[in-house]
Amino acid sequence: MVERIGDLPENVIAFEATGKVTAVDYETILIPVVEQALTKHSKVRLLYHLGDAFSGFEVQALWDDAKLGLGHLTSWERIAVVTDVGWISAATKAWGVVAPGVVRVFPNSELRAAKEWVAE
Repeated sequence: MVERIGDLPENVIAFEATGKVTAVDYETILIPVVEQALTKHSKVRLLYHLGDAFSGFEVQALWDDAKLGLGHLTSWERIAVVTDVGWISAATKAWGVVAPGVVRVFPNSELRAAKEWVAE
């Protein structure tokens, strides 16, 4: 399941994942929120928190994530991924090498620092 995180500037889109993230989460929550934000801003910032309650992604959700990221490749100004999941940290860092925006990975213990960084 994916829920929005509030209390951040308008150009920052923030989500928290709990349990298993599904394609339906992307199709009904993440993608519409990103598309709406991009009607107001040419570039947006993203914070994605995959905390202790996160248990994984459906395969189709991973595909939707890739399509969303690549489909708006030049629209990401900053991306903060907050997780202690090793493969997600590694994949995010690899993505950061090719992403035109700035990408950082934070451990769950630094969620507050990630929010501050993505909003500054």
